Amino acid sequence: MQRPVLPPLDLPTLIEYGHRLAAALVSILVIAVAGYSFWLRRETGNEKGETPPTPRPTTVGYVALGLLALQVALGAITVKTGLTPTMVVLHLATAMLLLGVLLVAARGSRLTPGTPGLRPGSAVPLGLGSITVLLGALTANLGAATACLGFPLCDGQLVPAGDSLQGIHWAHRLLAYTLTVYVAVWALRTRRRGPLVLLGLVAVQVAIAAAMVLLALPGPLQAAHVAVGTAVWAGLVLVALPPGAKPT
Repeated sequence: MQRPVLPPLDLPTLIEYGHRLAAALVSILVIAVAGYSFWLRRETGNEKGETPPTPRPTTVGYVALGLLALQVALGAITVKTGLTPTMVVLHLATAMLLLGVLLVAARGSRLTPGTPGLRPGSAVPLGLGSITVLLGALTANLGAATACLGFPLCDGQLVPAGDSLQGIHWAHRLLAYTLTVYVAVWALRTRRRGPLVLLGLVAVQVAIAAAMVLLALPGPLQAAHVAVGTAVWAGLVLVALPPGAKPT
C-alpha cells in the first residue's frame, strides 16, 4: 500500500511534519557549509600547511556536519523510543551545539588551536545558559512544569520540600535567576551593546516564564518560552565570541 506524501491535517502532526521539513532544509544548508569549507581549504592551500590571509571557517564547517549527523541519528532514536525525556534532552543539547557552531561560522571565527578564545567573563554565562536550557527541557518532558506554582518562589517557598519533579523545576528556576543576575552585572559593567541586548532577551524570557506559570501553561506561551530561550542561547554565543576577522 502506497503511503501518502502529506500527513493528516491535524495540528500536532502538521507541527511534527513542519519540524522535519525545516530539519531537512537545515541539513541541506549545513552540508553546503561543509562543502564550502572543503573548497576554502583547497583554495587557501591549508592542506600544504600554509596560513590563509584571513581566518576561514573551515574546521567549523566540518564540526557542524558531524553534529548534524549526530542530530539526525538522535532524532530517529528519539522517535523510535517514544520521545523519552533523556533522548529529547540529548536531541535538544545537540541542536543547541549545532546552532552555536553555525554562529561561530557566521561570525568568521575558527575552532582551531592558537586562535582567540572566548571574551573574558563569558564562559560562566555560557555554562549557566546551556544547563538552564537543558533543565528546562527536562522539566517540560518529565511533566514537572506544574510542580512549582506561583512566581518567583516555588509554592511560596524559597526551599520547597517537594518531590524530585519539584526539585528539577526549582533547580531550573534558580539557574535562570542566577543567569539573569550575572548577565545584568556583565551588561552594566561592560556597557557593550551585545550584553545589553542579551539582558533585554533574558528579561523577556523571565517575563514569559512568569506569565506561563501564572496562567497555567498556555500553549502559545510555552512555544514563546522555547523560542526566546533559543534566542538567549544564540545571544550568549554571539556575545562570548571575539570579533570576527574583517576581509582585507
